[in-house]
Amino acid sequence: MAQVESANLNPETVLAEMKKNGVTHVVWLPDSETNWLYMLMKNDPELDLIPVSREGQAFSVAAGLSVGGKNPVILIQNTGMMESGDSLRGWCLGMNIPVVMMVGYRGYTRHGVNSDTAATYTERFLNAFGIQYYLVENDSDAERISVAFEEAQQTKRPVAILVGDEYHGFH
Repeated sequence: MAQVESANLNPETVLAEMKKNGVTHVVWLPDSETNWLYMLMKNDPELDLIPVSREGQAFSVAAGLSVGGKNPVILIQNTGMMESGDSLRGWCLGMNIPVVMMVGYRGYTRHGVNSDTAATYTERFLNAFGIQYYLVENDSDAERISVAFEEAQQTKRPVAILVGDEYHGFH
């Protein structure tokens, strides 16, 4: 029987991609959007969750973990990523840290009529910093997560996954 793919991005799918790519640590600012993913990660003995109190701290923490031989991923919302530009520049770009950022694409709509200016500036921000990104909207896009991990390792640079579903499947 063929597996039916979900129209949503399910937390099980995201966690499977993280594990497939050897993620050891999840650096994140806790939020309500990722609750179901958080519950799965919290119960996974192979992952260490590192909460931060400000988004900018995520980049220095991820850089330290990477230099220490670990494989972190950063979970962050687009607004927090943009606010943290200097930390991203100094810690991850400046130190050639191969880290994947899973960015909640707040305000994004697939029809180009954004409901929030955060979406309007997200891709422009990433382009300004020269950061490659991949859009993931549902389970059928999940393989792009692995593509991002491969690219980060090859280029020794951050790569972003824009989560266009805003975790609707995570509720």
